[in-house]
Amino acid sequence: MNQPVFLHIVERLEGFLGKLPATIQKPVLQELTPLKELFLKQRPPRFVLTGAHKLPVQEVVATLFASTQQAEMRDVLMEVFRWQNVAIGHQGMISVLDARGADAAAMRKIEEELTRHAADMFLHLVDGNSARPVLTRDVDQLASLAASNAAQAPDAKVIGISLLGRERAAATEPNGKTPASERPRAQEKLQTAFAEREGVREHVVQVVEIPLAPAGSDGSATHTDAAARLMALMARELPNEARVEMARLSRDRQVQEEIAQVLVKSTSAIATAIGTQPIPLADLPILTTLQLVMVSGIMYIAGRERSLRAATEFVGALGVNVGAGMILREGARAVLKFFPGWGNVVCGMVAGAGTYALGKAATVYFLEGVSLKDARRAYRMSRKGSATRQIAQKPLRLARRPQSQIKQP
Repeated sequence: MNQPVFLHIVERLEGFLGKLPATIQKPVLQELTPLKELFLKQRPPRFVLTGAHKLPVQEVVATLFASTQQAEMRDVLMEVFRWQNVAIGHQGMISVLDARGADAAAMRKIEEELTRHAADMFLHLVDGNSARPVLTRDVDQLASLAASNAAQAPDAKVIGISLLGRERAAATEPNGKTPASERPRAQEKLQTAFAEREGVREHVVQVVEIPLAPAGSDGSATHTDAAARLMALMARELPNEARVEMARLSRDRQVQEEIAQVLVKSTSAIATAIGTQPIPLADLPILTTLQLVMVSGIMYIAGRERSLRAATEFVGALGVNVGAGMILREGARAVLKFFPGWGNVVCGMVAGAGTYALGKAATVYFLEGVSLKDARRAYRMSRKGSATRQIAQKPLRLARRPQSQIKQP
C-alpha cells in the first residue's frame, strides 16, 4: 500500500467525518492527525553530521546504524554539504547531510539545504581516543546550523557521539580491565561544551559513546549493542513523520510497540465515532478499510511490506472474514441503529472494540512473535467489554513462536 492509496483513504475518511456532529468532529480529527503524520507524511529521518571526527561518512553511517553491509557502504558515493539518501540494508532509508569541516562558503550552501529540507536531528561527532578539548568552533558551527534550522524545525534534537577507536576498545590493563583513565574524558568534555553553549544545550538529548567496529568485520557485540541503543534513542526523539522508518531500522520492540499503540488507539477512536452514526451499513466499507490500514501499518512497523492484501489474509486467519462474515456481523450491528440513542452508542462501542481487538492481535503477532493461535485468543479477549481493563491488569501469557517460524522481512 503506497502513500497515494493511503491519501485516498484519508480523504474519504475526512469526507465522512465532515458529516459528524461538530462536537465529535474535533476530537476525531485530533485522532486522525497522528495517523497522517506517521503514515501519510512518512519520510526518511534527516540527520546532519557535525563535529571534528574525520571518519568517512560511509563508515559513520555503517557504525551508527549497525549496518551489516559495511563493505558495500564504503563504495557508496557521498556528496558533501548536501542531503543524500542512504539505504540501510533492506529495512529502510535515512537522509544524511555531512557538515563537518565546512568553511564560510560551505556553511551558506548547508543553510540553503536546511531551508529546503529541515534537519530532524544533529549528530555531533568527536574522537573518543583524543585527550584534546572539544573545539569551540565546532560547537559554534553546531549552534549556527541549529539556529538556521529552527525556522522550520524548532524542536530538532542534538545527540553528542564519542566514537571510541578500535585500538582503545581493544586495549586492556595488565589486570584484564579496560583502562578507564581517559576513556570517558571525551564524552564528559562534550557534555560540558554543550552545557556551556547557548543555542545548543536546550536541544541536547544525550551524549553517548559508540565503539567503532573492528576492522574487517561486520561489528562486534559491543558495537552493535551500542548502535542499537542509539537507534532506539533516535526513534523516540524523532518527529512522527520520521519515527516509523527509524522504528523499522532500529527493530527496537519497545519503540515499535509505542507507535503501534498510537495507531491502534487512534484507529479505534475513529471507528467508534463512525460506528455511532445512524446510517445502517453505510459505514461498512470505510470501517473495513480503516481496520485493514491499521493492520498493514503494524506490519510495516514490524519491518514487513505494507499491503492491504496481506492484512486481509491475516484478518482472515484470525477467523474474522472481512467478506461475508464481516457483513453479517456488521449487518446485525447495523440493525441496532434503528433504535435511536442507545442503539447508536452500542454500535459505536462494537465498532471500536472490534477495531481495538484486531489491532491488539496484529501487535502481538507481528511485533511480539506469538503464535497465530495465541493471536486469535488475544483477539477474542480484546473483544470483551472489559478488554482494556483485563489486558492492563492481567497481561496475556502468550507462547512465543520459535525463531525459525518467524518470517524475517
